[in-house]
Amino acid sequence: MTDAPGGADPPPRTDPFAEVRRRAERWRRLLRVRARLALLAWRRSLRLRVASTTVAVGVIALALLGLLLSAQIRDGLFDDRRDQVLADAATRTDLAQDQFDASTVSSTQEVQQLATDMVSGLQETSAGSSGVFLMRSPNTPALILDPSTNESLRPLISPELRERVQADHFQAWQSVGIPRSDGGLTPGIAVGSTVTLPIAGEYELYLIYSLGAEQQNLDLLQGVLTVGAVSLLVLLLAMAWYLTRQVLDPVQQAARTAERLADGHLTERMQVRGDDELALLGRSFNEMAESLQHQIERLANLSLMQQRFVSDVSHELRTPLTTVRMASEVLYQARDEFSPVQARSAELLQTQLDRFEALLADLLEISRFDAGAATLEAEEVDVREVVRRVVDLTAPLAANRGSELVMNLAPTSCTADIDQRRVERVLRNLIVNAIEHGEGGPIDVLVGVDARVVDVVVRDHGIGMTAMEAGHVFDRFWRADPARARTLGGTGLGLAISLEDARLHGGDLEAWGSPGEGAAFRLSLPRRAGQTITTHPLALRPVRSDPDLEPPEDPSAANPAALPELHPPTSHEEVNG
Repeated sequence: MTDAPGGADPPPRTDPFAEVRRRAERWRRLLRVRARLALLAWRRSLRLRVASTTVAVGVIALALLGLLLSAQIRDGLFDDRRDQVLADAATRTDLAQDQFDASTVSSTQEVQQLATDMVSGLQETSAGSSGVFLMRSPNTPALILDPSTNESLRPLISPELRERVQADHFQAWQSVGIPRSDGGLTPGIAVGSTVTLPIAGEYELYLIYSLGAEQQNLDLLQGVLTVGAVSLLVLLLAMAWYLTRQVLDPVQQAARTAERLADGHLTERMQVRGDDELALLGRSFNEMAESLQHQIERLANLSLMQQRFVSDVSHELRTPLTTVRMASEVLYQARDEFSPVQARSAELLQTQLDRFEALLADLLEISRFDAGAATLEAEEVDVREVVRRVVDLTAPLAANRGSELVMNLAPTSCTADIDQRRVERVLRNLIVNAIEHGEGGPIDVLVGVDARVVDVVVRDHGIGMTAMEAGHVFDRFWRADPARARTLGGTGLGLAISLEDARLHGGDLEAWGSPGEGAAFRLSLPRRAGQTITTHPLALRPVRSDPDLEPPEDPSAANPAALPELHPPTSHEEVNG
């Protein structure tokens, strides 16, 4: 290896095929994209599938039919022309033998002239003959030259054909390809037989006939068949497109009408024409839409009446309830002066009035949600502060039940645009519910955050619930065990209202439970209004190996709210990561 002159580095080598490979790769990507688009269009369009299937079946059927017809016609033309050629060759051979037998030649020169004249005469009188050859048999002495009319075609007389003629001493034939001036080949037939020349002895007479006219007729016929097949395919495609349009247009109209109905346009109907099966489908669809409209309007009216009834009853009960509350307060404050039974009655009255007022408040809130009148007063708040405040308020209740509240908060800011009042109500309902069903066990309150979502998980380790029960916990007035009394004064609407509060924020509230293992609720709140929730920094179900700790559902994502190990709680405490 030598250095470049002057110590300069040698120029880098270039790949001469790099540009070709880049272009090939570009074309491959383009073809791949086009193929995917075509496949997607084929999957999504029934009309395209029917039309393409019809054309494909038509192409296969016409191709098979065309091949069969072409083969039959070709064989028929060839057989007819072969019979004509063999008959003509036999006639010419007999004529030549008769002339040879009748000749009075007495020298080889005269025999040579006789053979040459005979070959030329056969060329002129044979219809479609391309060449005539007189060739000496192997056992015949070479007294004369082999005359011919087209020496360029002599290689077409194959040794196999000559062997058959020599062996049978009878007429034999073989298919050949006659060269054309343009380099192509014209089909032909070479026919051979033996003749006896005076003085010279036994010779072989070969005539080559052209099948060019028959080939032209076959090409013309195949062209006509091709044009007819293409025309038939176009007609099939048009018919398939028209028929599928006749069938699919009402179906597509029904789909569009159904979408309009689903969007709330209950007066939308299909246009019906004719009396066929599709018209029957349209009329049946319109009758169904009419029935649905009546049912929906009736249910909407009933729902509106129910909402008004609940709202009116709730408002109307507030006035007498206020009076009853005042009387109850008087009795409750003077209960020390009553007998034990009367004092207990005053306490029960006070407690039930509290529950009744809470129930009225929940009914009013539910009626606002049903009427779509609930509004959100959002402001940017750190959700951790809301959690701390709710935990502080519910800690005495947990202590009375023997439960301990353990907070595990994200170490970073958990700000979100929320309505503090509604989020506090949701968290209070979840924690009180966990205290009531936690069987005196610890209550875990976890807060996690990522770029779009703040999650709050409240988990107890009590009696738990089944998957079926977890699917009904947000139903109004639903109870997993009707025989189990509410000990903390619940109204049966708390979780239903909590779910509506979460959805009002654009978030969600989910439940999980397992008998004997406890239950968990996850409140998910978008950090900014309008953001969609696609991931969760906290898992809903606990990890079997460490039920106190939840890893993120997406372990590959960077989670600023990763939770540390929790030590066994000894009192109401807060664990910061």
